Amino acid sequence: MKEIVVISGKGGTGKTSISASFAYLEAKNAVIADCDVDAANMHLLLDADFAHQEDFFSGEVAVIDEDKCTNCGDCYNVCRFDAITKTDEFHKVNPIDCEGCWYCSRVCNHEAITMKTQKAGDLYISNIKNSGVMVHAKLGFAAENSGKLVAEVKKKARAKANNENKKYVITDGSPGIGCPVISSLSGANLVVFVTEATISGLHDLERVHKLVKTFKTPAVCIINKYDLNLDMAKKIEEFLAKEDIKVIAKLNYDETFPKAMSQAKTIIEYDENSEIAKTLKSAWQEIKNIVDTDR
Repeated sequence: MKEIVVISGKGGTGKTSISASFAYLEAKNAVIADCDVDAANMHLLLDADFAHQEDFFSGEVAVIDEDKCTNCGDCYNVCRFDAITKTDEFHKVNPIDCEGCWYCSRVCNHEAITMKTQKAGDLYISNIKNSGVMVHAKLGFAAENSGKLVAEVKKKARAKANNENKKYVITDGSPGIGCPVISSLSGANLVVFVTEATISGLHDLERVHKLVKTFKTPAVCIINKYDLNLDMAKKIEEFLAKEDIKVIAKLNYDETFPKAMSQAKTIIEYDENSEIAKTLKSAWQEIKNIVDTDR
């Protein structure tokens, strides 16, 4: 089983649309993992049915027992996150503001505060278009530990792929270079950068490439909206050539993308004979050739 991780240094490059197209092309022979848990949306394009749901617990939050609370104010005085509010009768914790540092529970002499593991999100295993399977998740409102949720998504996706003898895991990573991206990259056989011909596109490509280099994972690149700024596209190609990263596709700006999205379709479904669809098919075949020859 080989894992391909599609990432971008910034949002809005077309990463998820391209990942969804690859997923549609290879659905029967792959497990799809949507690791953009902070803003998951691949399920919209792949018509996920949310067949299986699991609660994801991570981190702790302080809970005050009103029966034991004497309203002394010690917890309120030490909380540096303004998570505790005072009332006339007792103190109360706002779970959104609480960082789970345990300080309040340590100073409470009445044992009125306990730390409880909190639900931080939901994990799903869904059936999708083309008889495929996708593992995806949704981080809870104001919840943290997205990196741990990404790790759980990847763990489930790999197990599913191994159990069902799937050849690939196609992972849609988060934008940026933070913890969820680092978690997305773990164990990957190939990274696919998706960038765009803009100043921020090049800047964030350089940042995320620096991160990928620490993993020593081979990478290729797709330049989306290539014709928006040909001078910037040239600079991106120069950077990629210097770093020995192959450009496997150059996609011109095409309104077919938003039209397909408005109908909740991948670009392949919307018009499989379009030039952009043909280019994506060719790019996916090249990706498979690279990982299949990597022993």
